[in-house]
Amino acid sequence: MTDHQQHATAQAFRTLHLAKHGFITPNAWDVGTARIFEAEGFNAIGTTSAGIAFSLGKQDYHVGQSHPGVSRGEMFAQMRLIAEAVNIPVNGDLEAGYGDTPYDVAETVQMAIDAGLAGGNIEDKKPLENALYDEDIAVERIAAAHEAALRKGNNFVVTARTDAFQLPTPDAFETVVRRANRFLEAGADCVFAPGAADIKTIKRLIQEINGPINVVVGLSSAEGNAHDIIALGIQRISIGGSLARSVLGYVRQCARDLQDKGDFNYPTPQITQPDLNALFSHSSSSN
Repeated sequence: MTDHQQHATAQAFRTLHLAKHGFITPNAWDVGTARIFEAEGFNAIGTTSAGIAFSLGKQDYHVGQSHPGVSRGEMFAQMRLIAEAVNIPVNGDLEAGYGDTPYDVAETVQMAIDAGLAGGNIEDKKPLENALYDEDIAVERIAAAHEAALRKGNNFVVTARTDAFQLPTPDAFETVVRRANRFLEAGADCVFAPGAADIKTIKRLIQEINGPINVVVGLSSAEGNAHDIIALGIQRISIGGSLARSVLGYVRQCARDLQDKGDFNYPTPQITQPDLNALFSHSSSSN
């Protein structure tokens, strides 16, 4: 992908965040899924670090493990392939910035831009720990991400993620709102708080957060509707690794049925061979 193409997709992604109506970014884990999402008409996609890890046969980042399953280099190699395979913006799952310091986060954002990504999420949860970064440090990390994009003269969209809802944090809602607004003041273009699933909480977040909000759906429940959530005022909907896990769950069930009972009734939802050949016959113009 050329610098011009990356600049264009970053600008397009920023425009989506400023539009009156929100949008959906399904999360791809390889080139094939990215191309399918693009063909189905989505205006942007995200990556899923969990899905990429599982596609490589590795564990995802997990509290209690001695190291993340996929290195920064491996993850960026896969995200670059995805970004180069489609003509729509790709938002990268950048974990916690692959380092504790603002400098580390800035370096990761620079790598993301160089890889052709239009935006990226930066988490405020300490890797391999069940705790958040000190709030002032978390704000400095987001400011560093924003400044890294500015130094590149780039419209790269910085999404600040807080995991306060998912940890035993006192006054979780207040913590999410306070951190989110501080992140926006530090230069974040969008904020993301996994764990906000019910309509009442989402409405409160919209009222109290002063900028675009991303909501993830499908993590623990299939209830609700993405279009209805957007109609409330949410700017961006993502699905995290939920579809990747669902697909792998389907593969495992088919394997068990074949092994245990000899059943091979799995072809029912197949995309036909001709359809897939047609879908993948056209190379992205960004290649």
